[in-house]
Amino acid sequence: MSTPPTNDAWILRRPPNPRARLRLFCFPYAGGGASIFRTWQQSLPPEVDVCPVQLPGREGRLRDAPFDRLAPLVRTLADVLAPWMEMPFAFYGYSNGALIGFELARELRRRGAREPVHLFAAACPAPHLPDPDPPIHDLPDDELVAELRRLNGTPEEILENREIMQLLIPLLRADAAVHETYVHGEEEPLDVPITAIGGSDDPKAARDDMAAWSRHTRAGFELRMVAGDHFFVHSAQALVLRDLAHDLQEVLRRIREPQRA
Repeated sequence: MSTPPTNDAWILRRPPNPRARLRLFCFPYAGGGASIFRTWQQSLPPEVDVCPVQLPGREGRLRDAPFDRLAPLVRTLADVLAPWMEMPFAFYGYSNGALIGFELARELRRRGAREPVHLFAAACPAPHLPDPDPPIHDLPDDELVAELRRLNGTPEEILENREIMQLLIPLLRADAAVHETYVHGEEEPLDVPITAIGGSDDPKAARDDMAAWSRHTRAGFELRMVAGDHFFVHSAQALVLRDLAHDLQEVLRRIREPQRA
């Protein structure tokens, strides 16, 4: 079995995991970076290799231009992540990241490549649902900041720091455009189980929005709601990781069963 590169800019650098039997690619929310998932490895089964995906334009890749459309981002990810897909893998996407994971799974299917064994979609309405909110990616800066404040995911000290916001606003606009210019195309449901995780007080993704993900799989679906708003990944992180650890144990069991047959 080949070993993927250890200095790949697309994966947050971490020690190799020789016990890995499953890779978990994690895609962040709009404006977020791979560091959101930096500590997840210690809370998940040791046979899982957590691979936080570092998209261009953030954290250690500030000099790289961010994508502002989903299709070219997904095609690029299918290429650059291929060396990491030599073992079974799953996707965990949060908000924008859920849309990325979903469309990447469909892109891999179109290519006839190995597909994920599971898709975790968090804090994101099902892809076929129209967005009821007006677009924000072309708002004036002050209105864009007001919308970020409403969502409660950016610390106030950052929103008030003009220099930091000058760096962040181009990225936030690009990430918002990824979502707001997305046009869902009808395809057959995935043969990939989907777990949808929503926040009970999320103004962007209500329970019915999350339940609608069931339309996109014929391999099993589960809906889970946790206490919190759009950024429950932070406020309820311990619960999120506890449930995810249990889910991944089940995924690992599914992987082992064919090997025993």
